[in-house]
Amino acid sequence: MPARLPEGFAVVTDAPLDLAEHVAAVSSRADGAVVTFIGQVRDHDPDAADRVTGLDYSAHPDAQRIIGEIADRVRAEHPLVKLTVSHRIGHLEVGDLALVAAVASAHRGDAFAACEALVEAVKAEVPIWKKQYELGGTHTWVGL
Repeated sequence: MPARLPEGFAVVTDAPLDLAEHVAAVSSRADGAVVTFIGQVRDHDPDAADRVTGLDYSAHPDAQRIIGEIADRVRAEHPLVKLTVSHRIGHLEVGDLALVAAVASAHRGDAFAACEALVEAVKAEVPIWKKQYELGGTHTWVGL
């Protein structure tokens, strides 16, 4: 059984992300829907000339505050849901989890809408950049 984290957490962290922790933080017997999103490091990217082998995520010092504000805003826009979200920073290998979100609600429509809004806002607004390493030894910066 995963550790029970508080509902509503929104963090930028260098610790590995755990989907089960996110689900446990929002799930209850009253929820008929739990929608999750996992963003994982893939082995290719449109900006890469070769296979991606890993990446480093860097965050602006305000990233933690901003992800929290986004979670609060999405919660206010979707008052029938409980949600949580985490974005990882530091070095990640292909397959590692970079972004995890979980949203629970009595009904799936509310949960899907809130999860999509949450993930899209985090991707668009949280100041996090990635240095992407490629098979040939080169690297590119994405999101600067």
